[in-house]
Amino acid sequence: MTTDRSTSPRRPGRLSRGHLGAVGLVLGGALSVQFGSAVAALLFPRTGVAGAVTLRLTIGALLMLAVCRPRLRGHGRGDWAAVVAFGLALAGMNSIFYQAIERIPLGPAVTLEVLGPLALSVVTARRLAAWGWAALALAGVALLGQGGFDRLDPVGAGLALAAGTMWAAYIVCSARVGGRFPRADGLALALTVATLVTLPFGLVGSGSRLWHPAVLGLGTGLALLASVLPYTLELLALRRLPTATFAVLMSLGPAIAALAGWLVLGQQLHPVEVLAIGLVVAASIGAVRAGAPAPAAPDSPPGPSQEALVSAAAAPPPAQR
Repeated sequence: MTTDRSTSPRRPGRLSRGHLGAVGLVLGGALSVQFGSAVAALLFPRTGVAGAVTLRLTIGALLMLAVCRPRLRGHGRGDWAAVVAFGLALAGMNSIFYQAIERIPLGPAVTLEVLGPLALSVVTARRLAAWGWAALALAGVALLGQGGFDRLDPVGAGLALAAGTMWAAYIVCSARVGGRFPRADGLALALTVATLVTLPFGLVGSGSRLWHPAVLGLGTGLALLASVLPYTLELLALRRLPTATFAVLMSLGPAIAALAGWLVLGQQLHPVEVLAIGLVVAASIGAVRAGAPAPAAPDSPPGPSQEALVSAAAAPPPAQR
């Protein structure tokens, strides 16, 4: 595939179509994740937050294990420690975020949550422009408060910010696990750890309600929307797009979440809140671009820098959440 492109420089049309298709895959994955969160909110009245988290992680883990079939032998103690840390980050991120969207609309929740990865991207960029984008993001959050944090519920807003902190931890753990396990094996194992952590809470909180056919149907839909479908779409997209472009597209998450909340849950936003979400989206895109590495010198070895990887990870594949 690479050889065909390099030997056919006069075919811009085909390359353009390939990039457009990859953009469509990324946006499809982002839509899948945010609409999956809306489905999770529909589950809350039936199972509670803990039950929804349990269904999402358990079914997602079973599907990922069936697809990946990760090897359990040949890994050292450090590898398993990284998997456990990754699983704990996944369990915390999902549990806290779902607690947040039970209390505040989906769009503002994702807007506040994305500040965690945004802060990580800004710190690792080490460029003055990145701090300017961070200031724009804070302006967006302040504007969001003008819409009424009391309307949003301060506890829910605090939980969304805490979920953002867990998202940043997830990024760091994901990078470590990705370097120790092939393909998506580390993710499948980490999801299993997250399932073992959250399953007791779901069973105690929801009990037999988890096995109701309608609940199982919604839970399966949630796992497919939040895990299997977006992960597959974005894995395909990353083969065609630079990681920085991928991260820029994923920065649209808060806007897509607001759309999902409006269409599925009937959550209305004030114009000020819409503007605030737009500012945070713009800041996320700007921070990713500011964190992109400068073009390498001719004698530099190929390969992405650590800054580029973390900058792209500021919008990680939504299969995880």
